[in-house]
Parts: sequence; structure tokens; C-alpha cells
Amino acid sequence: MASPTVGSWFTQRVVVGVGDLVVSNAAHSILSTYALGSCVGVAAYDSVLRVGGILHYMLPDSRLSPVKALAQPAMFADTGLRQFFEQLFAFGARPARLQLFVAGGAKVLDGDDSFRIGVRNSEAILDFLDRNDLPPAYSELGGTINRTLHLALADGRLLLKTPHAENEVSLIPEQEPTAVPS
Repeated sequence: MASPTVGSWFTQRVVVGVGDLVVSNAAHSILSTYALGSCVGVAAYDSVLRVGGILHYMLPDSRLSPVKALAQPAMFADTGLRQFFEQLFAFGARPARLQLFVAGGAKVLDGDDSFRIGVRNSEAILDFLDRNDLPPAYSELGGTINRTLHLALADGRLLLKTPHAENEVSLIPEQEPTAVPS
């Protein structure tokens, strides 16, 4: 039996706040974002390099507040998604190897939803992914419940928690590449 490593003793949980993103290749890390209601969370994982990240955006379009978008681009779908994928690619992740999970976009408030933030956030992510030929492997959008995501960078396991259930999915493709292309 192999001796344990320091990384196996200590797992670091990194919390991705509302309007924030984290991209990492630290195998001992678990990235977590909580209470995705009308917000949308995007989890991405490249299993060859063990690079992953989570984006938690609040609003669909930075034109709602250009000044805020400059200070906090991850708050908005258009600026946050661009920054999120730029950071993933800077770590060496490749579009063809990325497995994506999207969640959120719910209608969590009772009554009239004249702003339709959840619907508009869902449309924003699906439109972005379609335009960039990045199909999500898994999607949990809409509905009326909040969701929490936990992404383990060591093995690409993603835990989706709702008030009623927990589901684990693997962000490793069935036909995993065997070597890093040069």
C-alpha cells in the first residue's frame, strides 16, 4: 500500500461566490458554489490536465451595469463566460476535452416574475455555448429550486445538491483521451 501524500490528507474547499469564478489545476481542491437560484453556475473540467472551474453569474447582460461589469465581470453572463473560458484555456484546457455542467436559472420567487432573470440567465448560457460549439454534457436549468455544486478537481466528480436530492455525475468523458496532445 502506498504511503498517503499531504494532498490526500488535506482537501481544500474553494468557495466560488455569487458573481465570481475560480479556475484551478490543484488536484486536492474541491470547488463549491452555493444556492444557485436564478443565477447560473457553469462547471467545466478537462480530465487530461485535471483543470477545472466554476463560474457563478447573476445577470444575463453586462449592459445592465457597465461600470459594475468592469469591476466584477463574472457577475454577468456575457463578460463572465468570456473570462471563464479564457482562464480555462490559459491553464491549457482544450474545448474538445472540456466537459460542461450548467445549473440554475430557476424561478425562486412566488408571484409575477416580470424580469425573468432565471429564464434570461438560462438563455444566455445556452446561447453562448451554442455559438462557441461547446455543448454541455449535463444541464439542470429552470424549475423552482436552488442548487449547489461541488467539483472535485482530482477526478472530475461533480456533486449536485438540491433541497430534495443529491446526484453525482462524472465530468470525465466515456472515451477519455490517453495522452496530452502536443
